[in-house]
Amino acid sequence: MPSSYRIRSRARGMAAALGLAAMAFCAQADAATALPESVVMVPKKSGLFTTELETTLYVPEGPGPFPIAVINHGKASGDPRFQARYRPLIAVRFFLERGYAVVVPMRQGFSRSTGSYIGGGCNVESNGREQAGDVESVLNYVTAQPWADKTRIVVAGQSHGGWTTLAFGTLGYPGVKGLIDFAGGLRQEQCVSWQQGLIGAAGAYGKETRTPSLWFYGDNDSYFPPFAWRGMHERYVAAGGRARLVAFGVFGGDSHTLFGSPAGAPIWQPEVVSFLREIGLPDQPQAEFARYAAVASPPASGFASIDAMDRIPDQSAAALGGYRVFLGKASPRAFAVNAQGGWGSAWGGDDPAGRAMESCARKSRAGECHLYAIDDQVVWKPTP
Repeated sequence: MPSSYRIRSRARGMAAALGLAAMAFCAQADAATALPESVVMVPKKSGLFTTELETTLYVPEGPGPFPIAVINHGKASGDPRFQARYRPLIAVRFFLERGYAVVVPMRQGFSRSTGSYIGGGCNVESNGREQAGDVESVLNYVTAQPWADKTRIVVAGQSHGGWTTLAFGTLGYPGVKGLIDFAGGLRQEQCVSWQQGLIGAAGAYGKETRTPSLWFYGDNDSYFPPFAWRGMHERYVAAGGRARLVAFGVFGGDSHTLFGSPAGAPIWQPEVVSFLREIGLPDQPQAEFARYAAVASPPASGFASIDAMDRIPDQSAAALGGYRVFLGKASPRAFAVNAQGGWGSAWGGDDPAGRAMESCARKSRAGECHLYAIDDQVVWKPTP
């Protein structure tokens, strides 16, 4: 990858043209459980103290060693301890079907990881470096495993995880070939000129980083306005960092959600494929890992219009109420139902179809759940 950079710009509203139903993933009830998922607590020693970092591993079946893809989580509002374990299933499947082992660490103070979140006050540069230390500890554990290829690593992250990824780049960790930043940063509205703090810190990171990186930002990001992320990129590159910016314009109601949305996959995945090829890492799906590929959503069935309440197989008050709530949510969204009684819905985040099916299964006493609607289309097909 050349040291110079280029900016790729997408037409505004591209996501709307693609259609949110185009890439709805993991529609089968067992989609999540079919993944080779395990959770380990990775120790991180610091002086006399040891914290444990809750880390989700997705290791393909086979002899390995496998290249490694690390995916870093963002920071939700509220107490980090109440933040759920991160499971970015769209990206996990993307890397698994290309033969990667995927590592998803929860940093100190998040979810079941011990210790306390170290915010660093308004020093956003320090914040990123603290977070990067947790990623380093997890990679030290991972690269010691027999299934890990410690010479082929890519590190990615979304939002605060993207910022953590950029900070991690300053460590020059052996074997890391590339960094991928999805809307990286940390919104600190309580801090004066916090956007300028991000820009300055990005310059500091760029000065210390020689690993090539790929950045994704959109114009309608609810966290970071264009002047902030463009300034971050310009300062990073001016300081010597190697970064290609994908400025994809407007995405849905909030471009900050691109990475976790099924509709975002057609935007980021081709760019990541090109980037992986540029840095010499596997970029194409491999036949032996095809079972990990995403399951496409079923097409519209024509059974009913999306707002036809009287056609829902479960006509209980609870199901009808749940469907009304579903109709009020923005895509991505999914509604599942059991003709013998039971329903479930989910929206936003990763794999809403799979989560809706899981919710329906929990509420059902007999029979099977099936998807009823995805986004704005009814996909239900009555059993003959």
